Amino acid sequence: MSPIEPVLTPIKRGLFLMGSEEGAENERPIHRVMVDSFELSRYQVTNGDYARFVEESGHPPQVCRNDPDFNDPNQPVVAVSWFDAVKYCEWLSEATGRRFRLPTEAEWELAARGGEEGKRYPWGDGAPKRQVYDGARPATGPEPVGQWQPNGYGLYDMCENVHEWCSDWFDAGYYATSPDRNPLGPDTGVRRVSRGGSWRHQVRFTRCAARSSIPPEFRYTDYGFRIARSV
Repeated sequence: MSPIEPVLTPIKRGLFLMGSEEGAENERPIHRVMVDSFELSRYQVTNGDYARFVEESGHPPQVCRNDPDFNDPNQPVVAVSWFDAVKYCEWLSEATGRRFRLPTEAEWELAARGGEEGKRYPWGDGAPKRQVYDGARPATGPEPVGQWQPNGYGLYDMCENVHEWCSDWFDAGYYATSPDRNPLGPDTGVRRVSRGGSWRHQVRFTRCAARSSIPPEFRYTDYGFRIARSV
């Protein structure tokens, strides 16, 4: 059986304005950041992807694997900790001979913007016009990946569906001292950065600049991840 090869999207080296004046204080100051070229998975890691990892590595499966609200093979895997996500990247790196990792917070925001400087969301400034977001039916779990239009870089579900782990430690004041090229976050911390929206929230999408964080050992059913690769 051949290892899973994720569908990767190349993101060219780019300079962009990171942060926002309209959100929380931790999104300020807006600062210009250069990010070197990298690749990012087109989709959030799915249950199908993760099941292969569990089977081949012996890593413990996610606790909700038998819950019908969360076990569709095409749904993003959820209830995985930051440590679980890192283990997945390590397994995939060994299986494919190519080094995979979690994206940095700066990489994630650059990718989410899809080349649209200064826009609130990957699709523009307005809320998405989608039936799933109109409150007609309550969400009991995430949508299968890739259901809606991709952003300008061809990436699906950025800023929506599930929160995505990033590699960085979180510091609310980091933007004031962040380097202007390839920032990696603080050296230490107690919470890891996450980005993107959540099926569980009343508003199931979030702005490109919005920051969130939780301790890396936590496992929530609206937390998943996508993977990156340096080039």
